[in-house]
Amino acid sequence: MKLMILMFALQTSFSAWAQSLSGLPLWDNQHSLSKGDWLIEKKDSKAAIYKSEDEKLIFSNRIVSRTFTLATNCATVGLDLLTTDESFLRSVRPEAQIEIDGIKFSVGGLNGQPIHNYLLPEWLEVMKGDPAAFKLVDYSLRDCKERFAWKKRKEWMPQNLPWPLPGKELIFRYQLDDIALSLVRNGATNSSGKTNFEYLKSIIAEVHYELYDGMPLFSKWIRVVNESTHDIKINTFKSEILALVEPESAVDTKKKWDLPNITVESDYNFGGMTNESLYRSSIAWNLDTLYKTQVSYERTTPCLLEAYPKFGPDQTVKAGGSFESFRIWELMHDSRDKERKSLEHRRMIRSLAPWATENPILMHVSGSQDEPVKKAIDQCAEVGFEMVIMTFGSGFNVEDETPENLARMKKIADYAHSKGIALGGYSLLASRKVGGGDDVVMPNGMNPTFGNSPCLESKWGINYFRQLYNFYEKTGLDILEHDGSYPGDICISKDHPGHTGVDDSQWNQFKRITDFYKFCREKGIYLNVPDYYFLSGSNKTAMGYRETNWSLPRAQQEIIERQNIYDGTWDKTPSMGWMFVPLVEYQGGGEAATIEPLKEHLPHYGQRLANLFGAGVQACYRGPQLYDSPQTKELVKKWVAFYKKHRSVLDGDIIHIRRPDGRDYDAILHVDPAGIERGLLMVYNPLNKAITRTLNVPVYYTGIKEKVSVQEQEDHSRASVFPVISDGLGDKVSLTINIPAKGYNYYILK
Repeated sequence: MKLMILMFALQTSFSAWAQSLSGLPLWDNQHSLSKGDWLIEKKDSKAAIYKSEDEKLIFSNRIVSRTFTLATNCATVGLDLLTTDESFLRSVRPEAQIEIDGIKFSVGGLNGQPIHNYLLPEWLEVMKGDPAAFKLVDYSLRDCKERFAWKKRKEWMPQNLPWPLPGKELIFRYQLDDIALSLVRNGATNSSGKTNFEYLKSIIAEVHYELYDGMPLFSKWIRVVNESTHDIKINTFKSEILALVEPESAVDTKKKWDLPNITVESDYNFGGMTNESLYRSSIAWNLDTLYKTQVSYERTTPCLLEAYPKFGPDQTVKAGGSFESFRIWELMHDSRDKERKSLEHRRMIRSLAPWATENPILMHVSGSQDEPVKKAIDQCAEVGFEMVIMTFGSGFNVEDETPENLARMKKIADYAHSKGIALGGYSLLASRKVGGGDDVVMPNGMNPTFGNSPCLESKWGINYFRQLYNFYEKTGLDILEHDGSYPGDICISKDHPGHTGVDDSQWNQFKRITDFYKFCREKGIYLNVPDYYFLSGSNKTAMGYRETNWSLPRAQQEIIERQNIYDGTWDKTPSMGWMFVPLVEYQGGGEAATIEPLKEHLPHYGQRLANLFGAGVQACYRGPQLYDSPQTKELVKKWVAFYKKHRSVLDGDIIHIRRPDGRDYDAILHVDPAGIERGLLMVYNPLNKAITRTLNVPVYYTGIKEKVSVQEQEDHSRASVFPVISDGLGDKVSLTINIPAKGYNYYILK
């Protein structure tokens, strides 16, 4: 009898869903493919939903598509990159999994696939939804909404990027039915010991997808709405489960596998200066235990993408309340070429976190008293710098809430603003011990990431963030350099007021810090954070360098600096990473490593400015002053003017041409296919003699097709037109370049 009821329900559901799709436009594979390269052209590829001829729902922007069957329950049955006609999906899984009050539920999905190497349409006709799962009840489509407010600092940005990113959000809503509750009561999925589960019928599980216009990029997250009269506990969840096609098959077990050609990002990410740390926090490439017919003898191919917190979140949802997971983004690549994959990833971050394109020219002043700070403000205003940060060791202290300190900071902030300069300072969070029972208490065998760290949900941590809000609201300061941001440490303490134990400690600490970062974005407070918090609101992290290298002899610092930039910009745009210039002695090295007195080392200072501004990368110029003579002042002004004149292209993407090695020239090409200046070639010569080289400069990503105008530096009389050569290896232009000894040159492409 139960089986007959279930079959009737499924037949009725299919009929209803077929009717719900009837008003959608019909999907046509031939006419739905977007033409051209999304990295170069602004494409009219709008996200929308369609119906297929066999009554499936297709979410697509004509570059990528995600296909859902609605027949017996909602399930992803296709994930395709249309520009290469490539299918990424090999097997059907639930759309999500949620553990509520100790009971694990699937959300959507189908069972019964015979093998998991590939998926055939005819198999879907006999596959069935899990009777114990949340069942689809409706769906809706709306425009993408901003994740949080952002006060733009347009003077620091080359382009006025849109926020939110244009696209569509598709929402599926699921609920448990009587059949699922009956199975729970009978103990099929119940380990909680409870007997009354009627309240679970009032729990809504929403699965959200976003697809953005003109990009091969999806986002996904879940939301649980408690419409019951009971409080519930979200013990844990999986917001994404994708069984993807493996890019390689190996019989033997490998230490390092090639992964599917998708880059996954998450806004639940902490610790480290790259997105690699997210694999410790929320993203996993797991083994697929259902995939019993894979080539790997021990079945160890990592081809199951899952998104879930490694701890908890163990969150209570009050009656009438809701819980929202973190978000992930899935970027589908059309190539395994390193430069192209890097460009696609950089475009993704620039689009999802457009505040990362804010690239103010900044100074780290080594004091926080009125006189040194005002001197730094005055010098910055004179040469065109835009920001002053009271650096580490300066005495700046956001934890000093005395009326005298708050009043003094507001007064000096007002002075900076009168000069057109943004002002802020440095605060250390993690990597220090605060004592009093307020530090994280780690499980046996585990240590804090930085050796020591306070718990953000201890009394000290809660008060520290109260101090931050209060300090910035009352002083009007514009920047926080937040060192040792939350690295993801868990805490087993039962005495901290902000969490109950280990299971909710990571989630609650992360929310504490990212709520503050989002507040900063809303208020326009710039965030220098040496951790990967871009998707939660931070503006910049370190480009990547070893601090002790700044105690090496000056000549060695020049080459290493360019190497750091060359290597760091594979994963970052120039605006996303800072470099460091210790104008005074830093970590030793003596006179041989030190630039001060600046006027006595003008060639070296000039080369550092050429390295950094030529790369579009801002550095922390740390010291008491930017210049100490008229000649020094003019040198700094020259490079600031260069950067501001060419800001749009310099803040664009970098194409890597030749890595610095001190033995020959090195070169990078800035590209901006939407700009007037489509490219800027920056070349350096570390040798003691002038050199001439003929370079085949790759111009494909400038968007220039047939002819290119190339101008040497700022001399319009030295502009020549060259043909673009297409030889099957990419569009390029052949240039003969001249670089003076121990110098640089640059060429503007239009």
